[in-house]
Amino acid sequence: MGAATCAVPEGTVIPERTLDDAALAVATLTVSERAATHIKNFITKRGKGLGIRLGVRTSGCTGMAYTLEFADAAVDGDLSFENLGVTVFVDPKSMAFLDGTQLDFVREGLNEGFKFNNPNVKNECGCGESFNV
Repeated sequence: MGAATCAVPEGTVIPERTLDDAALAVATLTVSERAATHIKNFITKRGKGLGIRLGVRTSGCTGMAYTLEFADAAVDGDLSFENLGVTVFVDPKSMAFLDGTQLDFVREGLNEGFKFNNPNVKNECGCGESFNV
């Protein structure tokens, strides 16, 4: 039997969500102390970077997955949040799905990684790679 894949089931509708200018002005995104420390250490080891860029994309069993990458430059139109010495950049479309999220860094047994504590999530897939709002 082949490896299991986590793909958006045919017919899955990804909701259209947007925040108007007033909602974008009060949108929030935070990082925990553990996440901030981890991000700062990564940027120091890389030797460059303004912060991180978070977003969402269509993927996985339930429709959406998080994206996380280093931000070496600001992108025109991005929102930025400064928290505990870390700058987080988010595009306005993704912010509609991430508003109120806290990025944490957790260790569970031998595994470690970033965890998105997102109050907008209605359900997640069993493998933990995707979510729906």
